[in-house]
Amino acid sequence: MMNTQSIDKTPSILKAAWMIMVVTIISKLIGFVRDIIIANYYGASMVSDAYYYAYQIPSLSLILLGGVGGPFHSATVAIFSKLIPNLKEKPSDVVNKLYSTFMTATIIFFVALSVLMYIFPRQIMRLIISGGSEQLVHLASIHLQIMTPLLVIGGIVGIYYGILIIYKQFMLPNLSPIIMSLAIIGIVIAVPNDQKGYALAWATTIGAVLQLIIQYPNIRKLGYKLKPNFEFVNNPHFREIGELLFPAVLSSTVGQVHIYVDMFFTSSISEGAWTAIGYANRVFQFPVGILVTAFLVPLFPIFARLVAEKDFAGIKNYFNKGVGVLLFGAIPIIIGILVVGTDAIRLIFERGEFDANATFMVTEALWFLSVSIIPYVFRDSITRVFYSFNDSATPFTVAFSSIILKVLLNWILISKMHFGIGGITLSTSLVTLFNACVLGYFITRKMKMDYKSLFKNFSKMCIAGIISGAICWICAVQYDNFVNLSKVPFEFLKISLIAIVCLCVYVPLNLLMKMEYANELFSRLKSKFIR
Repeated sequence: MMNTQSIDKTPSILKAAWMIMVVTIISKLIGFVRDIIIANYYGASMVSDAYYYAYQIPSLSLILLGGVGGPFHSATVAIFSKLIPNLKEKPSDVVNKLYSTFMTATIIFFVALSVLMYIFPRQIMRLIISGGSEQLVHLASIHLQIMTPLLVIGGIVGIYYGILIIYKQFMLPNLSPIIMSLAIIGIVIAVPNDQKGYALAWATTIGAVLQLIIQYPNIRKLGYKLKPNFEFVNNPHFREIGELLFPAVLSSTVGQVHIYVDMFFTSSISEGAWTAIGYANRVFQFPVGILVTAFLVPLFPIFARLVAEKDFAGIKNYFNKGVGVLLFGAIPIIIGILVVGTDAIRLIFERGEFDANATFMVTEALWFLSVSIIPYVFRDSITRVFYSFNDSATPFTVAFSSIILKVLLNWILISKMHFGIGGITLSTSLVTLFNACVLGYFITRKMKMDYKSLFKNFSKMCIAGIISGAICWICAVQYDNFVNLSKVPFEFLKISLIAIVCLCVYVPLNLLMKMEYANELFSRLKSKFIR
């Protein structure tokens, strides 16, 4: 009976996963439009630097802690789902009491944190951007004060996300980030040019408030009512939430510590440097984030099921296929960034206040960041295997230990070797490689992996990639020699031609070398077209 239920539920789970993926893609597209508009009005300037420096602190609550998959969402799902036997009934008094207790504790904690942020913004920003000018610190401080409500909203929205997902309302939590992007787009465009100084901070705060407002009616409709409750000690279920929440929050904040380290070193480079790194990250995440989401969303539950069944051969098979396909797709992205990255940045961002110097800064950061795609794909995939073994401690420990490496690499590359913006993203790539290698080693203590087969196929991809990259580079140089125009239609044509050349060389080379995953993908596509 248990197996039948599992089989029956699988299609709906996968359908939900694909729906979430589609919404994620739409969200990234709208987020990309938001970034283009911000770049148009602010460029890579002191004002945009001040906003992005200040935003890193409230974003810790709104995105990392309270976002979908964050600690507050995860803890809510883990504990509340056990206490709700029937999703069609209103929550019991016990559940509502726990909801009120959790909400009360969350609001108290984040309000206290918000007050501290509001009173001491200059001290906080001076600590983070110690190499920046007094004007930059002043601007960032005011931005931080405007955005302090995001701290409280982040925790509350995280709990709302968890409750909605328990009741299988998947779309609303995943649509929420789009509200933020649309609010920023609308306000930045509407505000007159002479009043845009703090428009970004106000738009972000308004967007967060709207996220909270659109969730609330559904929470009330489900039967959840907030009544302040201060029984934090004698509630065993609340204690369970705390036991889950504390290590999860630590895990989420490790990545943010890396960002603070980068902010500290970037503030001494040049005006607009942190903005340029931010844009490079978002350009990087656009194709890579979609690629990783598309494959890891459906793979994660498969890993978990195979671990439960102790089918280690199945895990190795699915892991190698998943990572292999991701690497197969990642190499053309790297080629594209290295060959036509400048053209793409110019095409997307270079207008208004975003000038040629800003284009160069973003491209420089993106070039060094592009090489991290390979270890990034492997690290995120192997992390899912650890989670399937109910082991979140090992990824946390590895990530935490890499903070020291990040500081050391930034110090060497920025302070000693004066690499500039490229040094920040190069250190990120090296740290990602370190995490991937260490996690890849530690997973072998749980099960034997088939790395030989994976790296054999990866070697073939690299050979095909090097040849394809060289041909694409020659084509790009010849195009510039003949056309020598930087207008939008010609840049778009150049990027399109290079993409076609890359695929026309890269895919056949992999097929000729009998690269396993290329052959499998080609066979599946061929069978679909023949049908």
